[in-house]
Amino acid sequence: MEHFAAIPIFVAVVEAGSFSAAAAKLGLTKSAVSKRVQQLEAALNVRLLQRTTRSLSLTEAGERYYDRARGALALAREAEEVAAGLQGAPQGLLRISVPMAFGRLHLSPLVPAFLRRYPDIQLDMAMDDRMVDLVEGGYDLAVRIGNLPGNSMVARRIAPCRVVMCASPAYLAEYGVPSHPADLARHNCLSYSYYRGGAYWAFQGTEGEIRVQPGGNYQVNNSEARRDALLAGLGICEMPTFIVGPDLAAGRLLPVLTDYPLPLHAIHVVFAERRRLPAKARAFIDFLDERLGGDAPLWDEGLPPSVLSPQTGKRS
Repeated sequence: MEHFAAIPIFVAVVEAGSFSAAAAKLGLTKSAVSKRVQQLEAALNVRLLQRTTRSLSLTEAGERYYDRARGALALAREAEEVAAGLQGAPQGLLRISVPMAFGRLHLSPLVPAFLRRYPDIQLDMAMDDRMVDLVEGGYDLAVRIGNLPGNSMVARRIAPCRVVMCASPAYLAEYGVPSHPADLARHNCLSYSYYRGGAYWAFQGTEGEIRVQPGGNYQVNNSEARRDALLAGLGICEMPTFIVGPDLAAGRLLPVLTDYPLPLHAIHVVFAERRRLPAKARAFIDFLDERLGGDAPLWDEGLPPSVLSPQTGKRS
């Protein structure tokens, strides 16, 4: 059991990228850090790290061990907070996972105000459009957009997420305005790499749901990059208004197929089910609700009525 004390050191080495950087962070010597990791490997009877003179990388066993060790440390930190009576005062390390574009556009600008209000919180915000496991990743909570998968996570709705099919005026002038979702087969559709539940667009028509498989010459895993392509007149695609709302309001992009609404999603904060949510996490959720919550978010101001009309249907 003595090797358990080496787990935080191993995690620090992986996150810092080297023994020397981890040693500086932990206030230890490089040799002491290296020795503790070697002791951990000996206790487990498996090599966790591949070492060369210039690089450090995880073995397959090391990757699996690191994922679970990081999650275990997060739970241990939570237990320490409860034991120390920190539930009443928001403080300590708060690790959150957020989507890339939404995080950069709408959460990052709020961070200074949040930390000024709660100076005893240390915020670690990871921006990634991929779905992460909160427990294994050691996250306190995550911001997620769209339909939520059925699991043990608890969700709190913050705001609606409207999605609109759009293109630039120049693109529509050259290639025409589609009047039915089926017309998209003749357009250059810009695709998003991380579609969950199938790479299709689901429109709601009088005849029911209409699914369209987008086809085009550009696929990317970042929605802001798709916005750049839209503004440049490269193609057409569906986009959340929290990214293109200002462009639609200013006429830089034009909505199309508004008679065939896309699903109305929502922006949620999710966290692992637990009896008591730490004060630091509650503070962040309440702060987001205060600044971004409601059915009329700031990014939808000035949008044409055709975009703000009710949207229905579901697509994960």
